[in-house]
Amino acid sequence: MQKILIPTDFSENAWNAIDYAMQLFRNKKCTFYLLNTYTPVIPSSRFMAKMIDGVRIVDAVRNSSEEGLQKTVDRIKSKFRNTKHSFETFSSFNLLVEEVKDLVDQHKIDLVITGTKGASGIDEVFMGSNTVRIIKSIKKCPVLAIPQHFDFITPTEIAFATDFNRFYTASELNPLLELANMFQATIRIVHVQYGIKALSELQQFNLNMLRRYLNGTEHYVHTVSELHSVSQTLEMFSEELDIHLLALLNYQHSYMEKMTREPIVKRTAFHTQIPLLVIPELGMDGTSNKPEEKEKEKAVSR
Repeated sequence: MQKILIPTDFSENAWNAIDYAMQLFRNKKCTFYLLNTYTPVIPSSRFMAKMIDGVRIVDAVRNSSEEGLQKTVDRIKSKFRNTKHSFETFSSFNLLVEEVKDLVDQHKIDLVITGTKGASGIDEVFMGSNTVRIIKSIKKCPVLAIPQHFDFITPTEIAFATDFNRFYTASELNPLLELANMFQATIRIVHVQYGIKALSELQQFNLNMLRRYLNGTEHYVHTVSELHSVSQTLEMFSEELDIHLLALLNYQHSYMEKMTREPIVKRTAFHTQIPLLVIPELGMDGTSNKPEEKEKEKAVSR
C-alpha cells in the first residue's frame, strides 16, 4: 500500500478521511494522490452568464479546485510534518467515479480511501452514494471507507466477515494481512448464519485454506446468528468485541453485496460506525478473478 488515492471535496468529512490516512500510514513511506473533481454547469443559453468578473466559469471552478487542493496539502504538512509522505494533486473536470477509476489504472493505485456520510445520508444509501459507487466500480484495489465522525484508533482488532462459500486468493487477502502485520492486529473471522448449523464440506475447506493464509497472524473464528439483517449483526459484533476495522470481500452474493441491497429500514443501524475495508474480487495476479484462475490457485494450494 504505497500509492494511496484520496478523493476530497474539501469538506470536514473528507478531511477526516485524510486525517485517518495520515495516522494509519504514519510509519510507512508512501505517496498520497489527492483528487478533486468538478463539473461546472456549462452555459447553453445567451441569457446565462458565461463570465464571472471577466473569468470564464469553467476556469474559475478549475482555479478554485486547484487552490483547494494546495491548501489541503499545506494543511496536511503543517499538522503531520511526515517526511515519509509525498503528495500529488489532481484537479479534474470529470465525474468522480470515472476519474477515480482512471487514476487507479494510470498510477497503479494500491488503496482508495474515502470519507462516508453519517446518518443524514441514510436516505440515499447506507454509506453515501459516492462511496458505494466507488466500491462497486473499483475492481483493481481495495477501498477504505472512513465514517464521518470517526476518530483514529490504531486498528489492533480487525474483523473479516465471510460465509466461507468462496475460495480466497492470496492477492485478495494481502491488504488484510498487510494491515494486520503493520499493527500486530488480531483478525477475527466472523461468519453470520441464519440459524447455526455445521459448515458444509466446501465451507470447511475454504475455512481451512483461509487459516493457512493467516498462519503467523493471531486470528479467531466467530460464528454468530443473524439479527434482523447482516448489517445489524456485524454492527453488534463490532460493538461487542470493540472492533476497530471491518473487512469484507466484494463479490456476487457476498455480505457486502447483501448489505448494499438490504432495504433501508434493515440497515439503519449500520452506517459505517467503524472504518470499512472493501476488497474487490481478484485473481492470483491481482486481476479480475476468472473461474479458470480460481481452479489453478486451488491446484497450487493443495
